Amino acid sequence: MKYGARGDGKIDDSLAFVRAWNSACKAAEMSTLVIPVGKTFMVSKLSFNGPCTNKHILIQLEGKIVAPSKVHWKAQSYWITVQSVEGLTINGHGRGVLDGDGSTWWQCKSCDRPGVFLFHSCKGLNVSNLSITNSPRSHVAVNMCNGATFSNISINSPGTSPNTDGFDIALSTHIVIHDSNIKSGDDCIAINGGSSFVNATRITCGPGHGISVGSLGKKGSEDKVSNIHVRNCTFNETQNGARIKTIPGGLGYAKHITFEQIILVNVNNPIIIDQEYSISHKGANVSVSSVKFQGFTGTSASGLAIQLNCSSSGCYDILLEQNNIVSAQPGKKASSFCTNAHGTARNTVPNVPCLLK
Repeated sequence: MKYGARGDGKIDDSLAFVRAWNSACKAAEMSTLVIPVGKTFMVSKLSFNGPCTNKHILIQLEGKIVAPSKVHWKAQSYWITVQSVEGLTINGHGRGVLDGDGSTWWQCKSCDRPGVFLFHSCKGLNVSNLSITNSPRSHVAVNMCNGATFSNISINSPGTSPNTDGFDIALSTHIVIHDSNIKSGDDCIAINGGSSFVNATRITCGPGHGISVGSLGKKGSEDKVSNIHVRNCTFNETQNGARIKTIPGGLGYAKHITFEQIILVNVNNPIIIDQEYSISHKGANVSVSSVKFQGFTGTSASGLAIQLNCSSSGCYDILLEQNNIVSAQPGKKASSFCTNAHGTARNTVPNVPCLLK
């Protein structure tokens, strides 16, 4: 408010935010930027750019930030961008809200819809206790970041909203998302090429398309993903649970991936590897290996509980252990399906006789 913000939800306060950020960024010591509770700030576009002199900036996002309707947007790919910043903490204290007003965009299928939040080339990031709703496209994108923790994040968009991923992670390492609730019209979390050491823990997902590695190999690209750990998560009436998806013609690998202690409630595809996610290309494929699915319990809406659809070159070192997935349809048995999948199943329901040695 000291930098000229009105906080009435109508006048564009973008310039005041930028002035406040520049002051915090240039400060010699730790500084705190307060977005006060009880106020609603309309901003058309925000860019919080570094590098900053100050490596210890705290943003107390306790008020509400709302996007303008579609006709008044100034943002391009993302509404709010944080770029080249080190040591930033954003804490909503359970009150902070970002509302992307996505309903004015969703019906326009041909529109290049923007996302709400992009963190690009950041280091040592910590975001917590925040609510992000109604994004026109993805809610949070993490790109080329090293070391970021997201905790107690509530993401909420209708299951029918198109491409509204909760988190999109790419080209990033040492990313942690925990104790969060994600409702969206696409992947709750999508882990894309160039990502490693990503940990998702105690996530409740649904509606949505589950937690996915990929898609990898778009347009023949080389994508590498490794050391992914998803555990103690709940999928509630989602399209997928644990998914790895690659596109024929791509290169690279997806390896050292663990999904464990997963609760399933009426999930269409609880466990799925899909190496024919798009048949637009032929030729080589992203290799998939060292994947563990352990401790899954609950129900499959389709009855097809386990699908391991690997490329002709095969998936290797797949382990299914201590899983119990039953059909949500009374009197129907859950089933499994494999193509070119090599691995082991132990103490797993349904039985997976199609696995190759």
